[in-house]
Amino acid sequence: MNFFPRNNLGWIRIVEAFVAILLITGVLLIFIGKGNVQNKSEIPQRVYDVQNSILDEINLNDTFREEILELPVGDGLDSSSEDFPKDLIETINRRTPNYLNCIAKICPLDKICPRPEGLPLEKDIYSQDTPIAANSNTYNPRQVKLFCWTK
Repeated sequence: MNFFPRNNLGWIRIVEAFVAILLITGVLLIFIGKGNVQNKSEIPQRVYDVQNSILDEINLNDTFREEILELPVGDGLDSSSEDFPKDLIETINRRTPNYLNCIAKICPLDKICPRPEGLPLEKDIYSQDTPIAANSNTYNPRQVKLFCWTK
């Protein structure tokens, strides 16, 4: 028994071809979409890796530690201030990749370090900090906080 008369077989083939095209398109869109999500989630990790690298260098450098511990920071001192150590700014700028902008801030360790003025509100801001508590002569706990965003 034939359920489909002969003249309807053409329509069935058209529907089959249409469904096949939809399936192929769906699979391609899924693969393309996964690529975009992976690239977007990769950016924060790269920024945090750069920030941690810069902060580790600052933390391990005895000269930087002494300068930071001796600064009168009040509620916070950002890298646009004239009192901020110039060699520290140069190191941060030298280590910052071309795709990032960064501003550093030094604050007391026991206070919340507010974001510095001039950060773009429309960008994602990534921040990391490191404590600088003491050296052999001075106990004056501070934190160095690095705020970065992509260009």
